[in-house]
Amino acid sequence: MTDVLIREADPADVPDLIRLVQELAAYEKEPDSATATPEQFREALFPAHGDPTAYALVGVREGAVVAMAIWFRSFSTWTGQAGIWLEDLFVEPEHRGHGLGKALLARLAQLCVERGWTRLEWTVLDWNTPSIDFYRAHDARSLDDWTTFRLDGDALSRLAAP
Repeated sequence: MTDVLIREADPADVPDLIRLVQELAAYEKEPDSATATPEQFREALFPAHGDPTAYALVGVREGAVVAMAIWFRSFSTWTGQAGIWLEDLFVEPEHRGHGLGKALLARLAQLCVERGWTRLEWTVLDWNTPSIDFYRAHDARSLDDWTTFRLDGDALSRLAAP
């Protein structure tokens, strides 16, 4: 794994992050759903004022950004502690098997431990067995009793209407 570097993303990485998110969306069979712009990513990750909305780590191999983990801080009312919600973890297919995914996940776990945070959580599509197997190989457990819900689009607007 000597040819792998994990580091915090910087503003120059935004085009690579957008590219990787688009690749992830295609992998997840939702290529048209990834509509974020570089400007939105810059504002979320590197705002001129205030705290970031999200954070990103990048994985570099052979001098190129080929992997990412985008996350934000969460909070558990049960533990009274913060945690990390991992929004996206993606390694380009041709760079898998070199330790990038494990290194990204390990760095997020280190951030939790260093900061006294109690949880590192994420979702994975039920059909994505390679990722599920990868996470289970690192002792992650699935929360099968929980169902993720989402309000967006017209449903979100209807509920928000006076």
